[in-house]
Amino acid sequence: MLLHVPEVLTAGELGALRAGLDAANWSDGSLTAGAQAAKVKQNRQLPADTPEAASLSGMVRAALLRSPLLHSAVLLRTILTPRFNRYEGGGHYGDHIDSAVHTDAISGAIVRTDVSITVFLNDPSGYDGGELIVEDTYGAHEVKLPAGDAIIYPSTSLHRVEPVTRGARLASFLWAQSMVRDDARRAMLFQLNMAILSLRSRLSDAPEIVKLTGHYHNLLRQWAEI
Repeated sequence: MLLHVPEVLTAGELGALRAGLDAANWSDGSLTAGAQAAKVKQNRQLPADTPEAASLSGMVRAALLRSPLLHSAVLLRTILTPRFNRYEGGGHYGDHIDSAVHTDAISGAIVRTDVSITVFLNDPSGYDGGELIVEDTYGAHEVKLPAGDAIIYPSTSLHRVEPVTRGARLASFLWAQSMVRDDARRAMLFQLNMAILSLRSRLSDAPEIVKLTGHYHNLLRQWAEI
């Protein structure tokens, strides 16, 4: 499931993040890629083990965790420490699939990557190119969102970042392990939950809605790994 989560970050948070990233010392992004991915990766990343990275990561993490839409879609079990990348001067990342397991650079936790998340940090009018292209059975989806918005998509997806030909593209990226590892099941639960919330806003807690809510939790009970 590909889902746009709007306004994850406030204007004040975006300003603080960009100021911190502007003053940061960036490193070669290919240093954190596997042997195959390093051949198609050309960007810069903020080293995760620096004090400035810890502060900025905490801000993004807190913003994501306060999003009800993200919780409903991802069904979070574990969220990895947010990281930061910068694309400019033709920087790009060719077709790749994220590694199935990641070790958190700060906590050392070993996490299965079910869901990938990108939070856009600067306005798309400030750079050309840099579209995130995510492929699934319905074809290729182009993503270039306003500053502060996030996109979530299955970590099993083939995806790429197109070359940035003007300006710079700043983003935070991270992975999450879901309580429900199968993307199709997560999508069904998300759609059911959204339908229940919509019905409750019009009909309150009618008996039929209580039953639907029970079905939602019973499905989650069957599928969740905790």
